Amino acid sequence: MIEAEAAEALGSSSFSIALSGGRSPWKMLAELPADTLGEPGTTILQVDERVAPEGDPDRNLTHLQESLSEPALERVLPMPVNDDDLEAAAARYAGALPDSIDLVHLGLGPDGHTASLVPGDPVLEVSDRAVAITGGDYQGHPRMTLTYPTLRAAKKLLFLITGADKVDALAKLRAGDDSIPAGPLASQNGVIIADTAAAGET
Repeated sequence: MIEAEAAEALGSSSFSIALSGGRSPWKMLAELPADTLGEPGTTILQVDERVAPEGDPDRNLTHLQESLSEPALERVLPMPVNDDDLEAAAARYAGALPDSIDLVHLGLGPDGHTASLVPGDPVLEVSDRAVAITGGDYQGHPRMTLTYPTLRAAKKLLFLITGADKVDALAKLRAGDDSIPAGPLASQNGVIIADTAAAGET
């Protein structure tokens, strides 16, 4: 799907893709031909990032750097989470985003979070910014994340969901259940790809 979306978009002008963290995208990226995301005109964005030092194993960027080809790495626009003023950094990153990202890759946590839109965080209420800082630590780190308005404006969403611990959250996502952060995005122009464990078929 990523190959097809990139080829179609690049055929007319440019292609923007935003990648989430977590383990599921690593294998996905490794399976892509090296030139898929390395073509001129491609911009690789981050969906979210932990506020942690450069090279930290908790950083999503660290794993992107390990998973992407050299040409693709040149297309990455990292979230500036090491700036002293994170709010200003978030605003600067927002200014670099296209009006509508071509393809946003998202995961799904067992608690129903996606991006760094986590249950109970004030960031869920942000409607006036494209990128925001979470209100508290989640799994040990504050985070920078794309917000609902940015995700809703994307041309296509790709949910990639793996693991038996996601069965309940996946069912709620498919039902558009607003009790989980991912739920409001279920009606967007998107695709859900889940393994048999997440789908409860094992």
